[in-house]
Formats: sequence, C-alpha cells, structure tokens
Amino acid sequence: MGHLDHATFGWLTPVLSYAMACIGAALGLRCTVRALDATGRSRRNWLLTAASAIGTGIWTMHFVAMLGFGVTGTDIRYDVPLTILSLVIAMAVVGVGVFAVGYGRDRVRSLLIGGLTTGIGVASMHYMGMAALRLHGRVTYDPVLVALSVLIAVVAATAALWAALNIHAPAAVAVASLVMGAAVSSMHYTGMLAVGVEVVPSAQVLSGATVMQFVFPLAVGLGSYLFITSAFVALSPTARERAAYASAGRLTEPDERAVDVAPPGFRTAEPAARTTTN
Repeated sequence: MGHLDHATFGWLTPVLSYAMACIGAALGLRCTVRALDATGRSRRNWLLTAASAIGTGIWTMHFVAMLGFGVTGTDIRYDVPLTILSLVIAMAVVGVGVFAVGYGRDRVRSLLIGGLTTGIGVASMHYMGMAALRLHGRVTYDPVLVALSVLIAVVAATAALWAALNIHAPAAVAVASLVMGAAVSSMHYTGMLAVGVEVVPSAQVLSGATVMQFVFPLAVGLGSYLFITSAFVALSPTARERAAYASAGRLTEPDERAVDVAPPGFRTAEPAARTTTN
C-alpha cells in the first residue's frame, strides 16, 4: 500500500478549500433567498445562479484540496474529460435540488427531495473526480466510510436548503455558509479517508494532465467566477429594495393631471410696473 498524504502543502490547501466551499455556499444561499422573493424569469435566473455557485464551490473545494493529495511511489494525473464531467454533474444535480426547493409547493417534501438530490450530486461529483485519477496502482475504498461520506453530503445539503428557506438575514446566512462549508469539507476528507492505494511500480507514462497543468488553472478560474458573482449579488438590489425605489419614485414624480385650485378672487401678484426716469 502506498502512503497517502492529504496535505503535501501543509494547512494551505485544507484552509483554502474550506474557504472556497464557504464562498460557494454563501453565494448559493443568497441567490436562493433572492429567488424565493422573485417570480417568473427572475426566479429561474436566480436559481440557475444558485446552482452554478453551489456546484462550482463544491467542485473547487474538492480539487483545491486535491492539490495537496499525493501518493508515495507514483505520480498522479487527471483524466480531463472525467474531471470536467464531474463539474457538470455537480452543477446539474445541485440544480435539480435547488429548483425543487424554489418551485415546490410542499416545503417539507421539496426540502427532502432537494436535500437528497443535492447531497447525492455532491457525492457523485466527489467520486467522479476520484475516478479521474490516473496513477500506477489500484485504488480501493472502504464501503463504510464511503456510505458515511454520502450521508454527510445529504445532511449538509438538506441543512443548507433549510437555511435558504428559513434564514434571510445576511448575518445568519453567513453563519449557515460556514457550517455548510465545514460539512462539505468533512464529506470530502471522510471520502478521502476511505481511499486506499496499492502501488504497482511501472515505467509506463501515465495518461492525462498534471494537477498544475489542468486542475490548478481551472480551479483559479472558477474561484474568480465565485468572487465576481459574489460582488454582483452583493451590489444587486433585492426585490424589496426595488419596490421601495419604485414607490419612492412615484411619490416624488410630478403629477401632470394637477389643476389650479386657487380660491376665487385670488390672483398672483402682477409684476411691478417698470418705472422710468427722465
């Protein structure tokens, strides 16, 4: 069995991956809150943004953490199509869960369906990303720890969606995102504890891309997307703020239908006659 190191760069990758998970969770929760206050196309757009934010945040968390993953006795490569597919799965399945909550009439049933779907999506992304690993050896999994990681993902997703439905204050959303980030990170490292690698030395060149060739640039790009989208959401007015602005505009807008209501006999002062001097 090869020795697995989950933090070859020390605390840098665990802390940075946790930060990515928190940012994605916070952005996703805020977008879901906005969606619940909106209707029509606006609701759909907010839910799409929430799904992309949560999915991107989870994917970025996973692969930033994987930057610190190493196995003694073998190099590691990543299958590019499978890695990209894991990102697509994350956003698509999380989207199903978010839309179930956003459009569901029965909140309890929608929450359970959304939490289960989103949690399975998180776990699917994780293990699809692990399937993209290419190394000299055979990867095995402890089924008990795998099941525990999936359970953590479902509970974390359900708790996050519950927070989106019931917590609207920005400070409370921030706390909920910290909790969700911790849960997603726990799910990831629980899943990594389930991994075992039996190294088989070989001189054959591994297929795929190195972590710095592909995963790192993609993670940086997706992290930038999260920061930019966070700024957009923070600066975008809420539905209540837009209604308040519209109401204020109607109050200050001059009424073109106004008529002269001066009392009879009232006349405005005539301009003083111009005096001339000789």
